Amino acid sequence: MAKHNPQTVSYIESSCNGTLYQDLCIRCLAKYVNNYSTIDGPHHLAQVALSVSLSRALHTRGYLMKLAKELKTIKNKRDYLTVKDCANQISDSVDQLSQAIKELSRCSQRGSTINDDSLWHISNVETWVSTALTDASSCVYSFTGIRMSKRMAAIKVKAQNVAEVTSNALALFRRYALSSQQSAARTTKKP
Repeated sequence: MAKHNPQTVSYIESSCNGTLYQDLCIRCLAKYVNNYSTIDGPHHLAQVALSVSLSRALHTRGYLMKLAKELKTIKNKRDYLTVKDCANQISDSVDQLSQAIKELSRCSQRGSTINDDSLWHISNVETWVSTALTDASSCVYSFTGIRMSKRMAAIKVKAQNVAEVTSNALALFRRYALSSQQSAARTTKKP
């Protein structure tokens, strides 16, 4: 197992402190960091968190699509429709997260100057990540009921994981957005 850069791990832990799923946040982000890499501030941390979220959503979408095809073959219509709907919602999350990552990279291309254009890109990212979270959460909520097959319970857990890492990514992105907005406010106040 690779050793982690202590400063980066400390930064991840303090940043994850403001998320709903702190342990998951730390585990997921620390996994992407080793002795030779660092996280260069809130923007980079938000990028990594969004990449983690997208990776989980892609994996879950693949699993759900394969399972939906299997359920259609065995003619289990009720479970098929539930899984297909969930797969569509997770697929929407994948699209939204992909857009958010592209938009976040546009924020960094603007340089260190924060202006209205940068703030517009930041707003877009927040909208897309929020929508991705809503889609993943909708999938989770479609699996209600006390008596659920092991397969359906496993799907719910996978969808819940996508929702949780996306929630963490949104919280970390909002930290970056807040620091950018505060920087913009300081810049505009200067004579």
